[in-house]
Amino acid sequence: MASGSDRSSNPMSNLSWGITVLRVVVGIVFLAHGWQKLFQLGFHGVAGFFGGAGIPLPFVSAVIVTLVEFAGGIALILGFLTRFAAALNGFDMIVAILVVHLKNGFMKPGGFEHPLTLLAACVALVMVGPGAASVDGVLAKRD
Repeated sequence: MASGSDRSSNPMSNLSWGITVLRVVVGIVFLAHGWQKLFQLGFHGVAGFFGGAGIPLPFVSAVIVTLVEFAGGIALILGFLTRFAAALNGFDMIVAILVVHLKNGFMKPGGFEHPLTLLAACVALVMVGPGAASVDGVLAKRD
């Protein structure tokens, strides 16, 4: 397969599709966590947890975090407002690490390895954008 259309001969195409995989998978994770908060725990359940964790304005914080994870997850999957959605979810992970997970250590149950990984992925998406196959890309081509 030595044709010019071989993807391995175009590192930028590989990079763009690799970023797309990262964006979609991270979006799925945030969507799942937002879904759980929205439809299983409910705002009041999340607020109860947040209040116990010492997060200020627990109900307001619960609504914001739930919607950021749910809508931000959808936005990341679609590649729509990617940098904005990644920044909001990244901030969510910073707070989660500092307030909830840090005291549990790195790999212990409830540790911060998972939110740290998500934070790193969000930072990468803020820095490089949506990758291939994104609504952002389609909108950019229209301009």
